Amino acid sequence: LMHYYMLLQCFNMSRVVLIISILLFTMFSAITCISARRRCNIVRRTVDFLPQSLENRFYNGVRNDDSRHVGLTLSSHSKQSSIESINAKKYILVTGGVISGIGKGITASSIGVVLKMLNIGVTAIKIDPYLNVDAGTMSPFEHGECFVLDDGAETDLDLGNYERFMDLRLTNDSNLTTGKIYQAVIARERRGEFLGKTVQIIPHITNEIIERIVAVAAQPVAGAVSAEECDQVDGDGVKLEPQQPDVCVIELGGTIGDIESMPFVEALRQLQLRVKKENFCIVHVSMVPIVGQDGEQKTKPTQHSVKELRALGLAPDFIVCRSTRVVEDHSREKISLFCNVDASNVLSVPDVSNIFQVPLLLLRQNFDQLLADRLGLGQTADKPGVVHAGGFKEEWQQLAHVADTASDEVVVALVGKYTTQQDSYLSVISALKHSCIATNQRLKLLMVDSSLLEEEVEQGDSALSDQRQHAWNQLRSAHAVLVPGGFGVRGIEGKVRAVSYARQQKVPFLGVCLGMQAAVIEYSRAFLGRSRANSKEFAPEIDEEDSAVIFMPEGSRDQMGGTMRLGARRTLIRNAASLAMQLYGGESSRSTKVISERHRHRYEVNPTFVPLLEAAGLSFSGVDAESQQRMEVIELSTSVHPYFVGVQFHPEFQSRPQRPAPVFLGLLKAALVYKNIARNSKVLVTQPGIEVLK
Repeated sequence: LMHYYMLLQCFNMSRVVLIISILLFTMFSAITCISARRRCNIVRRTVDFLPQSLENRFYNGVRNDDSRHVGLTLSSHSKQSSIESINAKKYILVTGGVISGIGKGITASSIGVVLKMLNIGVTAIKIDPYLNVDAGTMSPFEHGECFVLDDGAETDLDLGNYERFMDLRLTNDSNLTTGKIYQAVIARERRGEFLGKTVQIIPHITNEIIERIVAVAAQPVAGAVSAEECDQVDGDGVKLEPQQPDVCVIELGGTIGDIESMPFVEALRQLQLRVKKENFCIVHVSMVPIVGQDGEQKTKPTQHSVKELRALGLAPDFIVCRSTRVVEDHSREKISLFCNVDASNVLSVPDVSNIFQVPLLLLRQNFDQLLADRLGLGQTADKPGVVHAGGFKEEWQQLAHVADTASDEVVVALVGKYTTQQDSYLSVISALKHSCIATNQRLKLLMVDSSLLEEEVEQGDSALSDQRQHAWNQLRSAHAVLVPGGFGVRGIEGKVRAVSYARQQKVPFLGVCLGMQAAVIEYSRAFLGRSRANSKEFAPEIDEEDSAVIFMPEGSRDQMGGTMRLGARRTLIRNAASLAMQLYGGESSRSTKVISERHRHRYEVNPTFVPLLEAAGLSFSGVDAESQQRMEVIELSTSVHPYFVGVQFHPEFQSRPQRPAPVFLGLLKAALVYKNIARNSKVLVTQPGIEVLK
């Protein structure tokens, strides 16, 4: 300003002109400062998609540099951070076309198995486009079971497939929903984190999706351990050294073209652009229907499905063709031609005898080598081919072989209220199949509607009487009875009657969650003389002396979502001579053992009933490890009943094909003994004292 003033004096300019000149100079300076601020904001937005840890590294790097070079440092550092964090991972996107429920979940899980056979670390994400925050409040009739993770997340059932196939322990971050994404973005907007910007689908929603996917891909994943091994590792039953994944498998729920999935499709398109094509592989699952009397395979639905996918900016690298039979070569060549995919990358996955065959079916079509070539996995200059982790591959082949060849049939009656939708009990059924493989048996599952057992069979030939008679005939023909979890009063009396039948006829019995509570109600009525004994959930008006099952004090009656007792909890087995201790592999020298199992319940056994029931012969062999006041495991002595066990937790959520849940394995072993005795004597067994564990 001094130099400017002296210059004006030299030219004898008037004072008015001088003032105007100074004002113009000041405005120019202000505009320059505003422009510089905008450039800083642009640089800030370049790292909006980064996980928080990388964002912290980004700004820390700026603070440590010379302030004279802040502008240059921001731009160069942001580019370097984003490239290093994102490009270090590989991504496999699994999409579906034509119809929903086509098998994307099993395909994604099978891809994970193939990667594990290549000794590649893997993690998984399921994207559900519905507006629910999670699956906890959704009806099993509409959405299937709600799968619970270690951290208490209530998720889609496909995460159960991922954990069982890939032998992982996933977290809440592995399940993305539209509700979860929008909830997070709106919360950030309310806190003012967008600095007054107009919040839009692009870039704010898509950036949130990308940030979460990148964060999961970078998050170490714990390998699964059995519940009985939890005291050999950390308190939650998780291995102490989680492994860093190399590949993230992403399943996009729904069908390509659905309007609710569009933000996710766009985010995935942007992610593909950022991580580069060589690190992003797309597997599209489509249907090849068979129509007409001559059984012609139609490829047009797949062609249109791929056309829709390509219009959204995603071109498939592999097409998995689902059909009732093997897709013929000429059909695959036609799909290859019209969908611009190599014929070798068009894979046929027909209906198979058991789902363990799907990874092996992919291997027989050279998918492991094709996938490794596409993403550059497990290859070096001197070893260009893929190398299998032999032990895991042979183990999986053995599982599939036993599941196909077992001929000794075991009949299990599953008494529940969602029997028209088998996906409602997917983990329970999977745990039964795992135990059948371990005991070399073939499962015959009878889905018995508990509401049909609630009243005695009426005389006459009405349709309802026939249904009730059929339900009781199914129950009486079973070698084992299983009563799983559930909610609501419908069918509860039928479950209590099923428990009573199994106890009196000495049929091997397992009660899970509500099934255990039904067993407590039945025993209270039979041995404590309390004919009105019930749960407060089903009969809130009953007196305290009849309340065998009560609402947990820490629960919420107003908020439904995420308010139950959820996730992995430690259970103390306190009786060294108990059946529970034998099932969970307790050592004879130890009087107690701590296990870890997952929970999902709002009600619990009334503590005031415990001493009365124990005096009547019902043993509470397991309690929660923290307070030791919450009952977790009940059982009858094997001198009274061959196998009568109830658990408050859900052991099916941790069952694996290689390591069946102990209480399910015990049930199938007991059923094998019961079946053999019944077969030899030609009558139903009523003798006590069967040694079920030998």
